[in-house]
Amino acid sequence: MARVPSAVVSATGLVGGYGVARWTKKRQLGGAVLAVAGAAAAQQWRQQAGGKAAGALTAAYVAAFAGSHPLAKKVGAWPAVFGVAGAVALASWAVADRRHP
Repeated sequence: MARVPSAVVSATGLVGGYGVARWTKKRQLGGAVLAVAGAAAAQQWRQQAGGKAAGALTAAYVAAFAGSHPLAKKVGAWPAVFGVAGAVALASWAVADRRHP
């Protein structure tokens, strides 16, 4: 079975978490999606790039979630979410995925 790159998992967690929260009007459900995807990505990061890199990428994931809120006030919700998801995906690819095709 093909492995889903951690860049895709992390970006999907950010976009999917927001989408689920918005469409269901249940923030906790969106938070669960965000957390499950973040945990899955962190596990991949640890396996592919080690503990320090996993810690840094997990911090970036959490910072992206937090940073999307003030950014949304300036550019809108969806552009903010897509922007931070893209940034985390790029970092994830650069640190972990490009080494493990």
